[in-house]
Amino acid sequence: MLRHTLRGLPVLLIAVAATAMASVARADDGIGHVDCAQKPSMPGCDLTVEVPGSVGGASGASGEAGSGSEGAHGASSCYWAPVGGDRPPPAGKGPPGGWYARTCNSDGIGSQGTPQWLDQPPGVDVGALALTARSRLRLPAPGIRTNPAGTPFVLVRVPVWLWVDPVTWGARSASASVPGVVVTATATPVSVRWSFSDGTSDVTCAGPGRPWTPGTDPRAVSTCGHTYTRSSAAAPGASFALRATVTWSVTWSGPGGGGTLAPLTTTATTMVRVAQSQAIVGDAR
Repeated sequence: MLRHTLRGLPVLLIAVAATAMASVARADDGIGHVDCAQKPSMPGCDLTVEVPGSVGGASGASGEAGSGSEGAHGASSCYWAPVGGDRPPPAGKGPPGGWYARTCNSDGIGSQGTPQWLDQPPGVDVGALALTARSRLRLPAPGIRTNPAGTPFVLVRVPVWLWVDPVTWGARSASASVPGVVVTATATPVSVRWSFSDGTSDVTCAGPGRPWTPGTDPRAVSTCGHTYTRSSAAAPGASFALRATVTWSVTWSGPGGGGTLAPLTTTATTMVRVAQSQAIVGDAR
């Protein structure tokens, strides 16, 4: 929902409420499961941005808005726009500041002033935009892959190789913007925690794990794997739940720099039947 309100001095209000839980991939921000990009109509997934275009002047490099010339009629509107290129910052200056030019539109005619260095992006809560971009990330549930495959079963004491399908492993980005400012959030998978529900401890692997390849000794133990030591016959459904939880680091970038946001996680579960091999001893006579 995007509302533009011209009423005296412009105020940028960004309200992000992201409390919906996706049915397959879950983005866990430590408060709840967030994925409003997939179900934006759900309650709690309402995004409100009010940006009247920063009508009015500005006081030097501070980026504070002045009184404005045409006010609510909107015949003349001015705002600070970031200046691209490789222009270096002034001595002793750096992120989150940047070069901006005061840009004005009057009766359909645009003009841009001399670029100035502003210590903060003017009139925009870049941190709030970063959180908005983070809430728009669409992260896939991890595709669980094993060797031997869990169908129809795996055997006790046979090493199982574990990895995440490359299709579901890779950086994802989303952006949020207001006039003149774009902030992008990027989520990158960094590790996967495997849970086996057989009474053993979880295993955390850096990266997606190593796929098994034909020709590899089936008795070889993977650097990211698990060996079941008992049958799943007594478990619910005669199967063990194998769960993969991927942790994503999240960073943001925008005018003048960037930073780190709280990580996200996605989870997937599959059922694995584990059978006890039986040795048959015959009469040698």
